[in-house]
Amino acid sequence: MNHRMTIAQICGAVESPLFDRKSARIDAKTLAIHLIAFANADGGMIAVGVEDDGTITGIDGHAEHINELLRAPFDFCKPSVRVETERLSCVNRDGTPDHILLIEVLQSNDLHANQADEVFFRVGDKSKKLNFEERLQLMYAKGTRYFEDTPVPDAAMEDIDLGFVKAYTEKLGYRKSPEEYLRENKEFVSEKGGKEAVSAAAMLLFGRNPKRFFPRARIRFVRYEGTEAKVGAEMNVIKDVVFEGRILQVTEKALEFVRGQIKERTYLGADTRFVTEPEYPEFAWKELIVNAVAHRDYSIKGTDIQIKMFDDRLTVESPGTLPGIVRLNNMRHVHFSRNPKIAQFLHEYEYVQEFGEGVDRLYEVMETAGLPQPEYRVEAFMLYATIRNTPRAEQELGSSEQDRTQVRTQVETQVSIREKILAFCSSPHSKTEITEHCGYKNTKGFTARYLKPLLESGLLQMTIPGKPNSRSQKYDAIDTAQEKQP
Repeated sequence: MNHRMTIAQICGAVESPLFDRKSARIDAKTLAIHLIAFANADGGMIAVGVEDDGTITGIDGHAEHINELLRAPFDFCKPSVRVETERLSCVNRDGTPDHILLIEVLQSNDLHANQADEVFFRVGDKSKKLNFEERLQLMYAKGTRYFEDTPVPDAAMEDIDLGFVKAYTEKLGYRKSPEEYLRENKEFVSEKGGKEAVSAAAMLLFGRNPKRFFPRARIRFVRYEGTEAKVGAEMNVIKDVVFEGRILQVTEKALEFVRGQIKERTYLGADTRFVTEPEYPEFAWKELIVNAVAHRDYSIKGTDIQIKMFDDRLTVESPGTLPGIVRLNNMRHVHFSRNPKIAQFLHEYEYVQEFGEGVDRLYEVMETAGLPQPEYRVEAFMLYATIRNTPRAEQELGSSEQDRTQVRTQVETQVSIREKILAFCSSPHSKTEITEHCGYKNTKGFTARYLKPLLESGLLQMTIPGKPNSRSQKYDAIDTAQEKQP
């Protein structure tokens, strides 16, 4: 067992998506429901022998029944649920030595049901029975069934752009006709019930007009002025563009447009030379967009991929939660494709590089660029991925978000800050005065990032060079100082 809970933790813990308490009197079929719910979700722990209120009643007086409970993962779950068990010594409410049975339910990539073919999923502190649509969504998420393989109602071969298919097959070196490729590969087109069936993947990749069948299989780009989205009279949307078409078209158009929205920042490097860099590494923003296209849940037809750009961050919103066994705490190293055929297609066009390496490399390039780590969160049925453009060093200059917002809203590059310092120091000023004049509050950080490079470059000098730490120390622009000399 990976994690051992103490008796105090078991009795005091709040029941949650990852933990539950059950009396030893629970029947095996009911226990199986909770085992299934945990296995279909993120796994979890069940403590048997503890009442809902945390009172320890133990299991020693129910030896035969406990054996039935231990068989529940095998007798009443299909397929069987993987568990690890442990007996913990305790004292029950009567003051008698006893035991608690800990059952650790392991997260599963399979879809589990009970003997009645009912599927359950852990939601909050409850084991929720799923309806047909919810069950289908879970199957897609786990990869036991891929939505991209489902037939598109009313779609036929004439809805496919065979000219584009031909160009694609030539790229692959496939020598047969486009029609043969579709019928012989990946079940793009198949026979179902004596009728020709076109898969969702075929329509999204090769369709003449995918919008007809998937109206929200598109990307929307929204650019906001400032650092938050406002509505009503204060609405601050300055660009709102929608990209539609086949997946390749949508991807190419979105990437090209976003590239034109990426700003450059120029700053004085440690060697006193000016350095110009994009506000986000190219790999970072491309990875977010391509990953959304490759792995969004196309069965969710009520919304689209949205790219939202603010002054300080870029967020990509993608329909669908994390697929399979991928979770926020393992996504750097665990790979699972919700749409393997679409992902492979994008790989052929070199938009997807090495499978499973994208997220980990994203973290690395952001760190190399001196930027904060990417941020991921899941809300309802949407995945939000965010990268920020404020360097970690600059974030440290202000201790609060208010400070950082003040800096950002000045809309100044590091070059303009340098010029502002030199102009202000046409007459001598203290370190504190210069820092405040430029809109910063952390004098130490400001000195390291701006004043020190200017001193080293010879553009700025101390008025008391022999005593660098003097309380009376001020800073003077070199050109001004020279003009004052007789």
